[in-house]
Amino acid sequence: MPINYAHIPSPCYVLDEQLLRNNLQLIKSVKDEAGIEIILAFKAFSMWSAFPIVTEYIPKATASSIHEARLAFEEMGAKAHTYSPAYKKEDFESLMRYSSHITFNSLSQFETFKEALKQHPEHVSAGIRINPQFSDVETDLYNPCAPGSRLGVIASQLPEYLPEGIEGLHFHTLCESSSYDLENTLRAVEERFAKYLPQVKWINMGGGHLMTRKGYDTQHLVKLLKQFKAKWNLQIILEPGSAFAWETGDLVASVVDIVENSGVKTAILDVSFTAHMPDCLEMPYQPRVKNSQQGAIEGKHIYRLGGNSCLAGDYMEYWSFDQELKAGDKVIFEDMIHYTMVKTTMFNGVPHPAIGIWNDTTGLNIVKQFTYEDYKSRLS
Repeated sequence: MPINYAHIPSPCYVLDEQLLRNNLQLIKSVKDEAGIEIILAFKAFSMWSAFPIVTEYIPKATASSIHEARLAFEEMGAKAHTYSPAYKKEDFESLMRYSSHITFNSLSQFETFKEALKQHPEHVSAGIRINPQFSDVETDLYNPCAPGSRLGVIASQLPEYLPEGIEGLHFHTLCESSSYDLENTLRAVEERFAKYLPQVKWINMGGGHLMTRKGYDTQHLVKLLKQFKAKWNLQIILEPGSAFAWETGDLVASVVDIVENSGVKTAILDVSFTAHMPDCLEMPYQPRVKNSQQGAIEGKHIYRLGGNSCLAGDYMEYWSFDQELKAGDKVIFEDMIHYTMVKTTMFNGVPHPAIGIWNDTTGLNIVKQFTYEDYKSRLS
């Protein structure tokens, strides 16, 4: 049965287990059919209470920091494929313990740590991130190949032969993209880095492969990956994040008050855009709100939705409702599980939404409730 919002406390992020399983089944089918490895990117979804479900289908993860690598090791029971723009010497020993693969952002970083890798008792496969200087992503904030990017090595900076010890290449160019965007990227990779492909064992094609979005051509993706694998005889790794939790759950909020100024009505909620949905202001984009329509529609009840922090810009506009909103009404923000949850803050000390998992048979399981102590422990 679908989520019964009457049983969901407010505010609360609620993950629908069956919808997550649907995504995982699709992702695993692509993995198996293409004969590649797909791993979960924590930067988009690191709700570790759901990892027992995830690992039924996909057993490994990619990490972008020492803490994410440790989370993979402790909560997924697997070593991470780790990449970070920079590694600190005091973290690297632990990082090697938690990682099966470590990708370096620069040749200088590899040179700094290559001896530590050699001396480590277990083999850790080293890679270098490349920048193909091409991306279909239009928003620079999310474009890792924008001019002047700090992410990855461009072809002209590489020697004729990769340094001894480099076993893989990693690129990331996509953001909620299609398989045809990946096809464009692969052309750029082959154009600039073809001579290096026979020198390595694996290639990590990064994230942004939104294969669970409606209309995504998964058969084209499988065909593309099979062809590239056969051509270059490489192990292929994908590390999507959004695809895992795409449209798998919501943020449930409630109206606390209605205020009006200069003819504009604002429904003040018990959540904050800047604290609990920061990507809405950062991108910005308007999320879907259940039982409402975006924009000011004549003949309907029109509101800005306002957050409960003191930031003046903590609101989004406009949504149109069939019924007038009143204090206590629930407002459901859809598709708020990927990225949104991992980017939340405790700005202003506003109470943080709980986290729950909805199971069609057993109902709601609240896996985390936040308290004053969670807020206080982040400060000193």
